[in-house]
Amino acid sequence: MLLKELSSFASPLSSGQVDKLKQLTAELSAVQLAWVSGYLSATAEQGTNLLGSETAAQSDPAQTITILYGSQTGNGRGVASELAAKAQAQGYAVNLASMGDYKVRQLKQETILLAVVSTHGEGEAPDDAIELHKFLASKRAPKLENLNYSVLALGDSSYEFFCQTGKDFDDRLSALGAKPLQTLVECDVDYESAVELWQESVLEAVKPLIETSGASVVSLSGSGIPGAAASEFTKQKPYTAELLVSQKLTGRESDRDVRHVEIDLGESGLSYQAGDALGVWFTNTETLVEELLTKLSLDGDEAVTVGKDTLSLKQALIEKKELTQLYPGLVKDWAALSGNAELLSISDDKALTRQFVLNHQLADLVTNYSAEVTSTQLLAMLRPITPRLYSIASSQSEVESEVHLTVALVEDEREGGARFGGASQFLSQAQEGAEVKVYVEPNKHFRLPENPETAVIMVGPGTGIAPFRAFMQERAAQGIEGNSWLIFGNPHFEQDFLYQTEWQQYLKDGSLSRIDLAFSRDQAHKIYVQHRIAEQGEELWKWLESGAHFYICGDAERMAKDVHQALLDIAVKFGGKTEEEAEAYFEQLRSDKRYQKDVY
Repeated sequence: MLLKELSSFASPLSSGQVDKLKQLTAELSAVQLAWVSGYLSATAEQGTNLLGSETAAQSDPAQTITILYGSQTGNGRGVASELAAKAQAQGYAVNLASMGDYKVRQLKQETILLAVVSTHGEGEAPDDAIELHKFLASKRAPKLENLNYSVLALGDSSYEFFCQTGKDFDDRLSALGAKPLQTLVECDVDYESAVELWQESVLEAVKPLIETSGASVVSLSGSGIPGAAASEFTKQKPYTAELLVSQKLTGRESDRDVRHVEIDLGESGLSYQAGDALGVWFTNTETLVEELLTKLSLDGDEAVTVGKDTLSLKQALIEKKELTQLYPGLVKDWAALSGNAELLSISDDKALTRQFVLNHQLADLVTNYSAEVTSTQLLAMLRPITPRLYSIASSQSEVESEVHLTVALVEDEREGGARFGGASQFLSQAQEGAEVKVYVEPNKHFRLPENPETAVIMVGPGTGIAPFRAFMQERAAQGIEGNSWLIFGNPHFEQDFLYQTEWQQYLKDGSLSRIDLAFSRDQAHKIYVQHRIAEQGEELWKWLESGAHFYICGDAERMAKDVHQALLDIAVKFGGKTEEEAEAYFEQLRSDKRYQKDVY
């Protein structure tokens, strides 16, 4: 029997369960379906619900470890999934869920909670953790004297509010009476070793709780994830794809180099949805590494050890270490090595250090603040390379086994010459046929409306246009006409109108209802997307009141904040709301998934 023909009359499932099964399988790739098939088969043979459903958790909560994650870029999800696999391998029943999918009323039923949460922006909770974060701080939050918990916080010490969301969760759970299994663990960008220690120790800590409760431990065989597909590609195990195209989009006289990049996913089986991101691993250029080796008087052929690998120092710097992004710890260490008074003064001031980190690279440190350093010292100070995430600029409904990106080359002029972003230079300079290691990072919080006919307003200046190209390809493939509005901005119309012919074609064939453009430097006074939003405020308010979904992609530091303020002003001017009511209005839209952001 085909799944689409399945009904509750022809199966032991309820009609609601049938609907859920159809919905789930419709979203899965062939590889994912094979995994689920094997998993369910193994579960049926053991007669045990390994994932610990909500019903199971309520009937015998002591047998279930609930693992929740709040993740903006996928790191938290990866850590939590890895923990769940280890817990299952040790025989524990596990309920693994995104904080965004978790029913907060279930919290008072829990006895063991392990939370992994990252921090986004200026100490803010990631999108999928916002509701639970707010709930724990509200008067509705219940007493949790029966709960044992542990929090792993992910963050980046380059930012002021390092691991703030994790600190908030730890404080609030404790204030509600929950008992910590261990103290809060704060992880920086190079979190792998700290995460592994936490996973091992926290699973050891829950053992006496489950034994004391009299709960039975499920006996599992193999890895603890029955039927796991060996061909599934992840951040830790990326797919080696082929680069097809790296084509410049901006004009010859543009002051920026923006590329349209096409990558072939081949027979990988990797699938993605409009709104997802592509993780790209990169290598540093030989030119940059040679510059560093020369200035530091180090031998590139010297054999060194990085983790479990032994390789030359030159290869280690090319393939293993982050050279184009600084972090505060490196600035402090280098200041101590160099003994330079200016750098020591900077490293002692958090605000100055943050500014320095944003505007300098390792090569600048080496050039401007000389220090003697051994290869061992250098490698110990440097963070490992981490992949960069790019909003996907295509829909598989149109490009099938390809994935497209819109990449701006990060380039800054320094006294010693130009400095480039690691991943953007790698993708911009890669030749046709080059190998690129990639993986798909799902973004459930940046999705087209469930009803394809729903109107969408898309604000994407610069490379923020990328996911909206994917949105339009997807809607065109679905045969949706109209109900779409793009607001795009860049410096110059003639040089910087990204994908111009495509947008004009969408307008011509009716797929795109309207487009408003803000080319900031084509006139004496600068015009940005927020100005266009203000100009079209009355019409935009009508769209919102009629049910339109609103999307922003691009710069988080200024653009997204300015757009949000423009929206608040519209709600006051055309919606008759107070400022407080306007904030509440858009907070409700966000909660209803009608106001979504993909900002960086």
